[in-house]
Amino acid sequence: MISYLTRIFGLGRLDLAEDVVQDTLCRALETWPIHGLPDNPSAWLMRVARNRAIDLVRRDEQFRYFAPELTRLLRLREDLPVETPAFEKELQDDQLRMMFSCCHPELSTEAQVTLILKTLCGFSVSEIAHALLASEDAIEKRLGRARKLFRLSGAFVEITNASDVAARLEAVYQAIYLLFNEGYHSSQSDQTVREDLCFEAIRLALLLSEHPEGNKPRTHALLALLCFHAARLAGRMDEDGGLVQLEAQDRSKWDWDLIGRGFHFLERASTGNELSEYHLEAGIASLHCAASTYEKTEWAKILELYDILYRLKPSPIVALNRAVALGKVLGPEEGLVELRKIPDSGKLKDYPFYPAAEGEFHLLAGRLPEAAKHFEKAMNLARSPSETNFFERKLKACQIGADS
Repeated sequence: MISYLTRIFGLGRLDLAEDVVQDTLCRALETWPIHGLPDNPSAWLMRVARNRAIDLVRRDEQFRYFAPELTRLLRLREDLPVETPAFEKELQDDQLRMMFSCCHPELSTEAQVTLILKTLCGFSVSEIAHALLASEDAIEKRLGRARKLFRLSGAFVEITNASDVAARLEAVYQAIYLLFNEGYHSSQSDQTVREDLCFEAIRLALLLSEHPEGNKPRTHALLALLCFHAARLAGRMDEDGGLVQLEAQDRSKWDWDLIGRGFHFLERASTGNELSEYHLEAGIASLHCAASTYEKTEWAKILELYDILYRLKPSPIVALNRAVALGKVLGPEEGLVELRKIPDSGKLKDYPFYPAAEGEFHLLAGRLPEAAKHFEKAMNLARSPSETNFFERKLKACQIGADS
C-alpha cells in the first residue's frame, strides 16, 4: 500500500503515504470486528487508502495544483488500465520497484537498507537495530536523514528506467536477505518462525531474477540460499512451536522439493566468474541439506567455505559462524579459542547466539557449570519468547546434568 501510494505522491511525501496506510489499518481494526471481514480484504484496504489519499490531496496546499492529476492516478487501479512506462511493465510489483527507489545514490547502503526494511518490510526500529547490529538511535538518525533527502528532492518519480537498477542492486539484495532472516529467526515475535516473511523474500527475489537487470548469478545464488533455508523451516520447530537445533531436527520434515529448487538456482548461479557472499552461503547451506544425517555433515568443507566468506566479507557474524564450524572440525577447545579471537566482538555483545556458542563448546567439553553461565547470559539477551524458551531448556539441562 505504501509502495502504491508513494508511486503517486513521490518519495518526497513518504510520510503522507505512511500516514494514509496507518489510518487505513486503524479503520480496519475498528470496523471489521463489527461488520465482519470483507469478501476481499486486500481490495477493501486499497480502496479505503485510495479514498483517504484523495481526501488529503484535495486539502493539501502543496498538492492543490496537482490534485486533479493525482486523483486520476489514484483511481487508475479501480478504473480502466492505461499505458505505463516501460520500466513499470518490467517491474510489475510495486514493492520491488519501491525498493529500488529507496536506494537513492546519495544515501549510504546502510541507510538504503534501513529505509527499505522500515518502509516496505514493516520492521520496527528495534527489529532493524537487531538485524543490522546497530543501536536504535543510529537507526532513527538514518531514517531521519533519508526522509529529509526525499522531502528536499521533491521528485515524483525516483526511478524512470532500467539503467538505474544495476547501481542499486546491492542494497536490494541486502534488504531481501534481511527480510528472510527476520522470518527465519523471528527476533521480535511470539512465533519461532515467520514463514510469511521468508516466502515474501523468496517472491521478491524471484521477481528480481525475472527482470533483465536482475537476472544475474548473484540473484540466483541468493535464491538458492533462501530456498535451502526455507526448506528446513518445518524442522526448526517442535510440536509446541519451540526452537529445535540442527542436530536434533527431523529431516523427514524438510521440504525436499524446495531443496531441489535450491540446487537448481545454485547451478544457475555458477555461470560466469562471479563469486559473492551469497554463492558461499548457499554452498554452506547446500552441504547441510545434502547430509542425510547430522553426523554426516561435511564440516571440513563448510569451514573452507567460511574461510573464503570471511576473507570476502569479514563481519562479526561470519566470524562467529566460522568459529562454530572450526569447533566442529577441530573440537570444542579450539572453537572457544576462535570465538575469543573474533575482531569487533563488541558488536555481538547483545547477540544471544554468541554466548550460546560459548555455552555449547563448554557443554561439549564437559564443563556443565561453565556452560550454564553462558546459556543464562544468552537467555537474558533473548529477543523473543521462542529464544528465551530454547536457552532456558539448555540452561536447565546443564543444571540437571551438573547436579546428577
